Amino acid sequence: MPSAQTLDEEDRRILAGWAADCAERVLHLFEADVPDDRRPRDGIDRARAFAAGEVDAAGQIRVRFVAGRAAGGAGSPAGRAAARAAGQASGVAHMGAHALGAAAYAARAVDLAPGGGEGDGDDELAWQLDSMSDPVRAALRRLPPLGQDRSGPLGPGLLASGALGAHIRRLQDALGHGGPPAAR
Repeated sequence: MPSAQTLDEEDRRILAGWAADCAERVLHLFEADVPDDRRPRDGIDRARAFAAGEVDAAGQIRVRFVAGRAAGGAGSPAGRAAARAAGQASGVAHMGAHALGAAAYAARAVDLAPGGGEGDGDDELAWQLDSMSDPVRAALRRLPPLGQDRSGPLGPGLLASGALGAHIRRLQDALGHGGPPAAR
């Protein structure tokens, strides 16, 4: 039985576009560090292609980690977070919960950006919420609450802790999430 964090393919396609939008907003922070490394941009482009039905999930699953691996080449914490946001967006084809990871890493990149500071992610959170279509909201509500399902990225671990976890909790709270995934 697949994880509740996977979601069906229709929901993953819906979330992939939103996750790509979240990651693209901070991509410049990575590109300022490593302008010739296209892996995060390619990951965002692949997420958009998946959202549009131009590529299948199987092909995306094989390359989902490529964009996030670029984080090691970034010279700044903001650049690393931006690459990880792209990596999470490219992973949505595999598991819908990665959309929340993309949003959290994008907000973290904003918090860590030069001239920025803790709390700047609040504006990013507002943008993320405002940019959600009704289908995106519905798909995100079908995900289990952060930390309650061990079978994916929303289980206890990196995304459930620190600033990333706080951001995801705030997103889920704003969506009225708190119980089991909504029935279709």
